[in-house]
Amino acid sequence: QVQLVESGGGVVQAGGSLRLSCAASGSIRLNTMGWYRQAPGKQRELVASITSPGSTNYADSVKGRFTISRDNAKNTVYLQMNSLKPEDTAVYYCNLQYLLWGQGTQVTVSS
Repeated sequence: QVQLVESGGGVVQAGGSLRLSCAASGSIRLNTMGWYRQAPGKQRELVASITSPGSTNYADSVKGRFTISRDNAKNTVYLQMNSLKPEDTAVYYCNLQYLLWGQGTQVTVSS
């Protein structure tokens, strides 16, 4: 049973950057991974996903600013977040194979 542990959230000014990490307790080599976010009063939405071979998909709102990547040797998935906007403020969740969720990490972007 794989467990996901997220880190890297925090408070940044608009235009700044953060890198979120999702460390798995077991191998993620064969799994599709994703990052979701949920802002106050809104539904959880997919931000980015990455397949085992490395194919990626992004929400239109983050294309060109966010990059999802994986390091299978470290059993870790990353979300590099650049040019952050206040609208990016949300709790960000790591997801494994569309079924297993991390605990979430808060990202707050101030104007």
